[in-house]
Amino acid sequence: MQSVKTNENRIMLITGAAGGIGRATVKVFAEAGWAVIGVDRRPFGEAFPSRGLFIQADIADPEQLERIFEQAEAFSPTLDALINNAAIQIAKPLLETSAEEWDQVMAHNLRSVFLGVKLAHPLLKAQGGGAIVNVSSVHAICTSANIASYAASKGGLLALTRAMAIEFAPDNIRVNAILPGAVDTPMLRASMERGSLSGGTVLDRLENLARKTVNGRVAQPEEIARAIYFLADNNQSSFMTGQALVVDGGATARLSTE
Repeated sequence: MQSVKTNENRIMLITGAAGGIGRATVKVFAEAGWAVIGVDRRPFGEAFPSRGLFIQADIADPEQLERIFEQAEAFSPTLDALINNAAIQIAKPLLETSAEEWDQVMAHNLRSVFLGVKLAHPLLKAQGGGAIVNVSSVHAICTSANIASYAASKGGLLALTRAMAIEFAPDNIRVNAILPGAVDTPMLRASMERGSLSGGTVLDRLENLARKTVNGRVAQPEEIARAIYFLADNNQSSFMTGQALVVDGGATARLSTE
């Protein structure tokens, strides 16, 4: 049985901190007493936790990624958890997706995790172990038209999660993925604006999407954040590694022919 560490001494780093799920995750961890290092290419605003550190940078740029972890190490020589949450989405038919757009999605959603984990590993190992939570998507296991690059990046992230879990187990570093379904975030609403689902207003499209889940609604960001916290907290999920936690309101449980 591993020793229990108090929340006041725990530190996490999350990418995509200024997005819908990211902001909710920052709030959940901070309220639980963790110190939070947030990273985003957009400004976070004045509401970032006072005990934490916000770094505005683009994780798709390997040089900026190195500087992120230099600043993180200066803030704290150890990490208890790394949350790879940042992602972009390009919604268009595969045949209309350019090589540049494909590479852009992979650089943000997949390559940044590969490079970031290599930089975070010494900080997690110095702590004596920790947790990595990769925010994948239900699109890793079942997808739809006109989102191939995003689905491929999230499927790759799920496979990478399993590989990292195996390689990092000797260092007492657990690696799991969370696969959210529809979440009411700016990214989802932007996809509604682009007409990814038929219907009238954005609200009409969200309601139509909600009806497709077993629960009959889309998730709120805090619901995903609490699942992320569960996977990151060694006091709750110490025997989980290499797993995919689907949080989708039952959407993938229902047959498409039903």
